[in-house]
Amino acid sequence: MKPSFFDLTYDDLKALLMEKGFTPFGATQMFDWVYKKWVHDPEAWTNVSKAAKEFFRENYDFSLLKIVWEGLSKDGTRKFLVKLADGQTVETVAIAARDRLTLCVSSQVGCAVGCTFCHTATQGLKRHLKPSEVVGQFLTVQKWLHDNVSLEEKLTNIVYMGQGEPLHNYENMKKSTEIFMSEKGLGLGQRRITLSTSGLVPAIEKLAVDFPPVNIAISLHSARNDVRTELMPINKVYDLERLFTAIKKIPLKAHRRITYEYLLIDGVNDSLEDVVALGNLLNTKESKINLIPFNEFPGSKYKRPSAEKILWFLDQMIKRGFTCTIRATKGSDILAACGQLKSEYEKINLWNETALTLRPSIPSSALQSPGQG
Repeated sequence: MKPSFFDLTYDDLKALLMEKGFTPFGATQMFDWVYKKWVHDPEAWTNVSKAAKEFFRENYDFSLLKIVWEGLSKDGTRKFLVKLADGQTVETVAIAARDRLTLCVSSQVGCAVGCTFCHTATQGLKRHLKPSEVVGQFLTVQKWLHDNVSLEEKLTNIVYMGQGEPLHNYENMKKSTEIFMSEKGLGLGQRRITLSTSGLVPAIEKLAVDFPPVNIAISLHSARNDVRTELMPINKVYDLERLFTAIKKIPLKAHRRITYEYLLIDGVNDSLEDVVALGNLLNTKESKINLIPFNEFPGSKYKRPSAEKILWFLDQMIKRGFTCTIRATKGSDILAACGQLKSEYEKINLWNETALTLRPSIPSSALQSPGQG
């Protein structure tokens, strides 16, 4: 099987061209054809030498991923199940907001972290995704949108919040991010990319050293070690003290603040004790809290708090001086909301028919869309 062209960063491509005796300037031309002009057939690269075109046509694969299922939520969210070259599948979600179209990308087939509130965790870890499979989600969905919706439909933001723990797949996520951010290629700015992690401390410590500067979101979900361990087994190894020691090493110049994702679960982490613990743990100047009302899925043991409880929690954090928002629930009717992703789609209709919990009504002014700064 040929290696994918989409595994190459701009620097990788320059080095490859030099190694094969071609001019390294060709990297600029090739990235322009592939990522700006969307021409994936080397034969059509008119300003590239015949020998270089022949080399890449014979030795590299330019195929995109295969979409095997696509679903449209009543709120405009689109979920895609895409098939990889080895037959494995992952889900990726396009989330529309007023001034952005955010793609929630997966980093692994399944996940090894095992958070008890997450549908992906029931799958276990199958394997890491390669850079081409992460970038491929973006390219595949963008092409589908152009072909099926409108040429004006353009993905603007990326969140690494799909299936998997991005930092468990550190090197491939690093390369993917470099490809996304390359000015010669897709050219996404650092503030348009958000990486979310459950708290893999050794990898968080590396972020400050060699990862491209992007927005960082920490899946916190509790400021109490006992509760967080119940929700996230990773807390047994990397508890709150170790986690925040690592977080303090992340330079904030590029990010200004770190976002803390807090999944609100009825009767688990939504009490006054939880409010006080969260207020004591975080710094008001360097933290932003994004409350995520729990999104139920088939077999989940947790429940979503009432709208009144969600708004009460929000009010308590704002009164304590925090910037705090509620993430808008997007795509729950097609199991595309936060925590609902899994490499399957057969259960969606059954879930819609049997779900007992109606989404509580929360004022739109209190909501924030995924991918919003």
